[in-house]
Amino acid sequence: MSDQTITPGATPDSQRVDADPYGATDAGAPLEGAVFNASGGDWDDVAEEAAALGEERIVVNMGPQHPSTHGVLRLILEIDGESVTEARAGIGYLHTGIEKNMEYRTWVQGVTFCTRMDYLTPMFQEAAYCLGIEKLLGVTDQIPERASIIRVLMMELTRISSHLVATATGGMEMGATTVMTVGFRERERILAVIENITGLRMNNAYVRPGGVAQDLPPGAIDRIRDMVPAVRAGLGELEALLNENPVLKGRMVDVGYLDLTGCIALGVTGPVLRSTGLPHDLRKVAPYCGYETYDFEVMTRDTCDAYGRLRIRLDECYESLSIIEQAVDRLQNTSGPVMIDDKKIAWPAQLAISSDGMGNSLDHIRHIMGTSMEALIHHFKLVTEGFRVPAGQVYQAVESPKGELGVHLVSDGGTRPYRAHFRDPSFNNLQATAAMCEGGQLADVIVAVASIDPVMGGVDR
Repeated sequence: MSDQTITPGATPDSQRVDADPYGATDAGAPLEGAVFNASGGDWDDVAEEAAALGEERIVVNMGPQHPSTHGVLRLILEIDGESVTEARAGIGYLHTGIEKNMEYRTWVQGVTFCTRMDYLTPMFQEAAYCLGIEKLLGVTDQIPERASIIRVLMMELTRISSHLVATATGGMEMGATTVMTVGFRERERILAVIENITGLRMNNAYVRPGGVAQDLPPGAIDRIRDMVPAVRAGLGELEALLNENPVLKGRMVDVGYLDLTGCIALGVTGPVLRSTGLPHDLRKVAPYCGYETYDFEVMTRDTCDAYGRLRIRLDECYESLSIIEQAVDRLQNTSGPVMIDDKKIAWPAQLAISSDGMGNSLDHIRHIMGTSMEALIHHFKLVTEGFRVPAGQVYQAVESPKGELGVHLVSDGGTRPYRAHFRDPSFNNLQATAAMCEGGQLADVIVAVASIDPVMGGVDR
């Protein structure tokens, strides 16, 4: 019990508006319900500790609305002069509830959700998710070869696009505006091809369980062949601007250092891991979509720093262009469907758009409705209710531009996932922030975070 004495008929001080700093209503009027004051959590704790120790240390927030934190990432930095003595990453400012939402949608509808997580690498989330569904269905070997080739093509286009954003924004954050303009110019070439094939620049929902949404449109292969040499030349321009630039090397060499032991301890993958010299790439270690049949090298460096990660990303863009050329050659020599033959699973592919760009063409509708009443009913149930996936669970991983992207799917035998959980590489890699930043300069924090290349859409899913 409180020792406070309350006169009958009087309003307790804790409930009076004159105790409210904002004065929401007339003074003396009782407030509705309880009043709570929110404080800064970690911020207050760190600041009070610094004050209690009597040391001249400053605790600052970098973000969550800072142009150098790659989205709404909050960095809590304790600094002594220009040196960072403690760094912590605060996440959770971009929660979308995507994983929970997927539990209330059919298996196919889940593609539209997961593609929005890491918005720079949508094809990889889609591919990992669909490969996992196909494992649960036991139809991995039934996926048409042409569909697998198209998946590889789209993933490698997306890999280059993601690496170009990492390079371009990293350059901008260090003051190299030309790197930004050249990087995004080349990315536009990639996105134009992706839009031509899927209809969208991002959040494509193009990879579907059983195959892909539709085949390449007429002229797409020629367009890709024209794009590849142009992007290769653009990468050469970026290398001329970056690779041996003394100012850039001064900012990046030995900055954001994290060795192999640190990467293994923290579960860090992707270019950050390969910058330690370990050639770990799931396309080689645990191939999927026929990657074992493509000729490419795993790019590594032994510098363990931000500069090595930059060079790895540029090198990987060249390797991806090589894979794209191989995939295009195969597509020219491979005909056939792009969706599985099993009509209990096959989502309608080869859709024909009407002349106004909205919905299916009348010819396509007549084809669906003219087959048989049973086929029309099945089509309706497949789209509205979805197919059933046998009970079980599976883990499927792919090599995204940022590292190992895994999906853990659990089915209870119904038409919706019981659970869909993603291991997004940005989430794991961000654990390295403190190890990379503590002991360095405040300006080096920006370089270290840029070398991790986190996307908060994948972290706060």
